[in-house]
Amino acid sequence: MNVHLPLLHAYPFERLRQLFSGIVPDAHYSPISLGIGEPRHATPALIKQAYCHAIEGSGLAAYPATAGEAALREAIVQWLQKRYQIAVRASDQILPVNGSREALFAFAQTVIASAPGQAKPLVLCPNPFYQIYEGAALLAGAEPYYVASIPERNFAQDWVSVPEDVWARTQLLFVCSPGNPAGAVMPLEEWKTLFELSDRFGFVIASDECYSEIYFRDTAPLGGLEAAAQLGRSDFKNLVAFTSLSKRSNVPGMRSGFCAGDAALMAQFLRYRTYHGSAMSPVVQSASIAAWQDENHVVENRALYREKFHAVTPVLAQVLEVRLPDAGFYLWAKVRGSDEDFARALYAAYNVTVLPGSYLARSAQGNNPGAGYVRMALVAQTTECLEAAHRIAAFVRSTQESQIK
Repeated sequence: MNVHLPLLHAYPFERLRQLFSGIVPDAHYSPISLGIGEPRHATPALIKQAYCHAIEGSGLAAYPATAGEAALREAIVQWLQKRYQIAVRASDQILPVNGSREALFAFAQTVIASAPGQAKPLVLCPNPFYQIYEGAALLAGAEPYYVASIPERNFAQDWVSVPEDVWARTQLLFVCSPGNPAGAVMPLEEWKTLFELSDRFGFVIASDECYSEIYFRDTAPLGGLEAAAQLGRSDFKNLVAFTSLSKRSNVPGMRSGFCAGDAALMAQFLRYRTYHGSAMSPVVQSASIAAWQDENHVVENRALYREKFHAVTPVLAQVLEVRLPDAGFYLWAKVRGSDEDFARALYAAYNVTVLPGSYLARSAQGNNPGAGYVRMALVAQTTECLEAAHRIAAFVRSTQESQIK
C-alpha cells in the first residue's frame, strides 16, 4: 500500500458523523442540513437537454480524447474572454477535467518532485482550507504547510508570516478565491505578491476558483488568470486556474470543469492525465458546452443565492458574529465556546446540521484558526435555509438564557 495513506485525516463529514453518533434529534423538527456544500438548485433544462441529446446520438460509441473536443475547449475560451477579458489558447492552455476536485488532486501528483536524501518539498495551503489540498500534498510525498490566516480580514492569508526558508522549499501553492469557508476574494495586490514570490522561488500556483460565479457585490470576483493578465503576465507563468460547473450551473453530479494556464505546465498535466485515464465523457462534454455558452441560468442562480443570503444573514447576525461574504455559498459564523459542542447541541435540540470550523483547519502557528466557528452551506431553498436560521437563533438565545440562570 502507499506508505502515505495513513497520513490522511478523516474527511470532515466522516468526523461529523462520528460527532453525531448516538444523538437522536428532537422529532418535532424536520432535518435541515447546512453541513455539506452540495448545490441543490434545479439543474437548467438546457443542460439536461444537451446531455440527453448526446446520449441519443453517438456520444457513447467512442473513447474520448483526454484533451477534450475542440468545441468544448473553444466554448471555454469564449467564456474566459467574456468573463475575464483575457485571451487563452484553446490548443495548449485549456484542459477539460472531471470536476475541479479531481483535477486539483491530480495536479499535485504532476507537479511535486522529491529526491531521496533531501528535505520533503512543501505544499502551501490556506488555513482553514479545502481538504483536498492536504490530501493531494501528502500522497504526492510532500509536506503541507498551513499559512496563517487573519480573522479580521475575513480569514485572508498572512503571506508575510511565511518564513523565507519555507518559500525556498515550496513547490506548489494552493489558493482559493473566493475562499472556502469565509468567502474572501483575493485583491490584485495580493496576486502581485504571490507572482513575485513565485518568480523568486519557482513554485507553481494552483488557483481554485469553483465559487467564482456566486457573489454578492456589484463587481465579479477577480480571477487568477485575470490578475496575471492585468499585471502583464499573459503567458500565465507558473499559474494554473481550476474551475467547475458544479456550483455555477448546479450540476455537481456531472463532474465537469476545466483548468487553464501556463502552457508548459498544461502539457505535462495532459501527459499525466493521458496515463491516468482522466478523459471526460463525450456526453458530459456536450452538456458542458451548452452550460459554458449560456449565462442566463448563471444570473438566475446567483439571484437565488442573493435572495436567501439577504434573508438569512440578518436573522443570524442578531445572535452570532456573522456577515455577508464577498462570494461563495457559505456563512462562516463565530460561536461561543467549542464549535463541536455547538454543532452537537444544535443538532440534538433543533435537528439542524452545521460543520464545526475546526474540521476545516489544522493546528498551526499555535492554534486551529477554525476553532470557535461553524460553516453553514446555504444550498437549500430559501424557505428551508430561513427556517434553519430561525432555529439556530432560537438555539443560541435559549443557550444564553440558560447560562444567565
